[in-house]
Amino acid sequence: MDHRIRIHDLEFGPFISAEQLQQRIDEMGEALTTEYKGRTPLFLGVLNGAFVFAADLLRACKMDCELSFIRLASYAGTVSSGAVATVIGLKEDVRGRDVVIVEDIVDSGRTLHQFLPDLWKLEPASVKIAALLVKPDAMEFDVKTDFIGFEIPPKFVVGYGLDYNGLGRNLKDIWQLATSEG
Repeated sequence: MDHRIRIHDLEFGPFISAEQLQQRIDEMGEALTTEYKGRTPLFLGVLNGAFVFAADLLRACKMDCELSFIRLASYAGTVSSGAVATVIGLKEDVRGRDVVIVEDIVDSGRTLHQFLPDLWKLEPASVKIAALLVKPDAMEFDVKTDFIGFEIPPKFVVGYGLDYNGLGRNLKDIWQLATSEG
């Protein structure tokens, strides 16, 4: 990875390589395959950020499974807006189904905290959360993440589906906001 990249007005330094990402996602796929052996879970990818992770995670799962997407938004720029808006809703019937929510990042936990009660009203058999990144030090809401790729400090990150004002999603590695010290 290069030393630094610039996106809009900010600089980012290397954080998690594509190789580290793939290795951890393969491990998560094995864990999910074991967890759902003999069942056909519905993976529910949260757009826009989780689309890359969802694709790689499904390929790492060695079982029958389905994928759908919803769009939940709570970010504007580099900070959470505090409000969660469902832009694209769930079309599949989840009643009696095992649902795995696929998130790119669980930061404050607000998005899932506000979405989960609505999902449970649809009577799924189970709901688990698979998140590529979790920021435990930024958590404001009690959200249990069942499958975690990496726990990271509360720094802003881009790449591998995560963006800064629309840019950076296409980077194969994850980059963190650079500080003036380095």
